[in-house]
Amino acid sequence: MYVLTTFVPHEYTESLLQALFDVGAGDYGMYDHCAFVCRGEGRFRPKAEAQPFIGTTEQDQRVIEDRIELIVRDELIDAVLVALHQTHPYETPAIYLYKMDERALR
Repeated sequence: MYVLTTFVPHEYTESLLQALFDVGAGDYGMYDHCAFVCRGEGRFRPKAEAQPFIGTTEQDQRVIEDRIELIVRDELIDAVLVALHQTHPYETPAIYLYKMDERALR
């Protein structure tokens, strides 16, 4: 099992979650569609060659985003990452993928 974390503008949270749930992310024990979502501020500066979804190249940006965390079974990682990249509005979404310690699953 893995924990996948990504950040998305608030107005895209539900559509991204649904795309991830549709391919099996967030399935944990006797529950599915499990996720943790919290709001915060993302900061970034698109480089000159970027084609940013939000903001202007070479200018600092601050965006209200949701942090989404879900559990993903090993065999679903590839499908979940494809769904994330197809649905996420950002040119280069931040994605953190952590292998879970199996002791946590007891």
